[in-house]
Amino acid sequence: MPRFAANLTMLFNEYPFLERFGAAARGGFRGVEYVGAYDYPPEQIAELLHANGLTQVLFNMPAGNWAAGERGIGCLPDRVGEFQDSVETTIRYARVLGNTQVNCLAGVKPEAVSAARAEETFVGNLRFAAAKLADAGITLIAEPINSYDMPGFFLNRSAQAIAIFDKVGSDNLKLQYDIYHMQRMEGELAATIERLMPRINHFQIAGNPKRTEPDQGEINYPFLFDLIDGLGYQGWIGAEYKPVTTTEAGLGWLKKFS
Repeated sequence: MPRFAANLTMLFNEYPFLERFGAAARGGFRGVEYVGAYDYPPEQIAELLHANGLTQVLFNMPAGNWAAGERGIGCLPDRVGEFQDSVETTIRYARVLGNTQVNCLAGVKPEAVSAARAEETFVGNLRFAAAKLADAGITLIAEPINSYDMPGFFLNRSAQAIAIFDKVGSDNLKLQYDIYHMQRMEGELAATIERLMPRINHFQIAGNPKRTEPDQGEINYPFLFDLIDGLGYQGWIGAEYKPVTTTEAGLGWLKKFS
């Protein structure tokens, strides 16, 4: 049976961020994830997790200036020092929050940077982070994101991700497979999930085509959840979507799919 985590960057955003933990617990979630909570001390977040009986499932490594449109710094050649510094920040937060996996966003490739240079930078950064995180008992994951929602994002397809992971050559680097993003980019969901399951450490979901609640749109999630369960997946599935109205009003899918 799937275990669903609320992505607090997108869900319950009718509340201030720190109030979303309580809202997620009241809504029936037992796990949470989000882009990052680096504006708050990790001890403050840990208190909210404990008070609401929540597991911290996932957060992203520092992703640059999100408000200015940055979506990660992993592929940026002029930000390698910043990236390496961010690994220590990530470890500090993960230890306090009891978090055992973190996501590295590749970032939007600058026009002046070649694809080959961006990949070389990303491979080097992933190799550095995977080693440091392994020493701390934390799994590194990375996520392909569709180029319609995030134009210019460097990592777009599952095959591209696996090719990069193979160049990194670390057992501590896994795939975050966002079903919505991969439906938009490549389809073949069931066959790809079955083939790549040994490389997958986390799933995310949303309805396609409007990235709304997962019981809306063209993706047959009950079929995919049965497949994922049958393949022996024991991890969490992150609910990362844009509620049609309020988050609470659209949570019927959670009971339906749990």
